[in-house]
Amino acid sequence: QVQLVESGGGLVQPGGSLRLSCGASGIIVSIYHMGWYRQAPGKQRELVARITSGGTTTYADSVKGRYTISRDNAKNTVYLQMNGLKPGDTAVYYCNAIRSPTEYWGQGTQVTVSS
Repeated sequence: QVQLVESGGGLVQPGGSLRLSCGASGIIVSIYHMGWYRQAPGKQRELVARITSGGTTTYADSVKGRYTISRDNAKNTVYLQMNGLKPGDTAVYYCNAIRSPTEYWGQGTQVTVSS
């Protein structure tokens, strides 16, 4: 059984930082393309950052220079370091794993940026 468990969300003031974690069981994250998506109320889910099985990272334009995705193969965990948070970053953040033809999602973790 595959599980992706996100943690690290919460309430933070504008300009603050959070680090999200996605702990995986049932898959090996190093051979999957791992991504972080977010969904704000009334909006579509969007890709925020991705790290491929080969280690290549990509980011949405809105988070470039502020977010960093990384992977710890020993812990089978993927991280999203978020700095310089803005109110527009408020959303539920989801972990995603893809290795064709399979795809898995976590349950999401809420990130709220507000003063």
